[in-house]
Amino acid sequence: MNVERAVADIGLLIYPGSQTAAIHGLTDLFEVANRMADEHASAQLPHLRVSHWQVDTQCEPQRVFSSSWSGQSGPLAAVLIPPSLMGLPDTEAMEGLSRWVKAQHAAGATIGTVCLGAFVLAQTGLLDGRAATTHWTQAKPLSERFPRINVHADKPIIDDGDIITTAGLMAWSELGLRVVDRFLGPSIATATARFLVIEHSDSAQQCGSNFAPILGHGDAAILSVQHWLQSTGALEVSLAEMAQRAGLEERTFLRRFRAATGLKPTEYCQHVRVGKAREMLEFTNGTVDHIAWTVGYQDPAAFRSTFKKITGLAPSEYRNKFGVGTPVVTARG
Repeated sequence: MNVERAVADIGLLIYPGSQTAAIHGLTDLFEVANRMADEHASAQLPHLRVSHWQVDTQCEPQRVFSSSWSGQSGPLAAVLIPPSLMGLPDTEAMEGLSRWVKAQHAAGATIGTVCLGAFVLAQTGLLDGRAATTHWTQAKPLSERFPRINVHADKPIIDDGDIITTAGLMAWSELGLRVVDRFLGPSIATATARFLVIEHSDSAQQCGSNFAPILGHGDAAILSVQHWLQSTGALEVSLAEMAQRAGLEERTFLRRFRAATGLKPTEYCQHVRVGKAREMLEFTNGTVDHIAWTVGYQDPAAFRSTFKKITGLAPSEYRNKFGVGTPVVTARG
């Protein structure tokens, strides 16, 4: 019996100098993930449809390939930007691309970059005020060119919910697996990695997926609040402030936020904060109390309780299990 499944459209950008291996590798990775999902014959798992978008001039990208031309084409669920093999991408031809990427993000797409692809995304302004990573040789140029970005070249991946950046030239496989994890779940991501014989983050597998906010719900007012929460780390926010940003009365905001995201605003903020804490526990050596304060908890005990509720581990246990050791110390930009 054929099971009717939803479609999640994933767009891969092809710009001058972009790495073709990443484009084709990601296309194949998502095809393998679809095969793994097909084995479950579940209507709950969407089919990942991959499209390639060509950038040649200042015009907006044009679709030049789709893994399936059948079915309706809705908003893209994700846009992935591969690395550049020709040095820093030429921003002269990025005006149309920047407009297009910002429009996709505003419509609910998750944006992901690999290596120097961070420069393409930085040009849009979507990384302003955010943490991001890129290849270690280009961290300083990225900071100098876009001083509003908090660059962490010591981190191989920064998953910030609606935006994911990766550092290595070959990190497209980990980015692809994060996207699979997001749309098909950690077990399908693990099976895909095993089939392709590539590494996948143990933390995502063993402690549940990293927080993957629902962005494709179509409620523009709620989506604007989600983007704001992700960009600010959900620090010191109140229900009244969130409702005001959405332009809604508080009771209406509560109802629409839960309907769109599946979570109460307080729960959503907890997931955002714990996601940032997981990252700090994995890649920095700050104390648990300091991390609790950094992600917005004045009471370390409340932070520990919330962290364990979401991940199943105490913060110290999480670090012992998944921490990568003493990180490279870099100056903050």
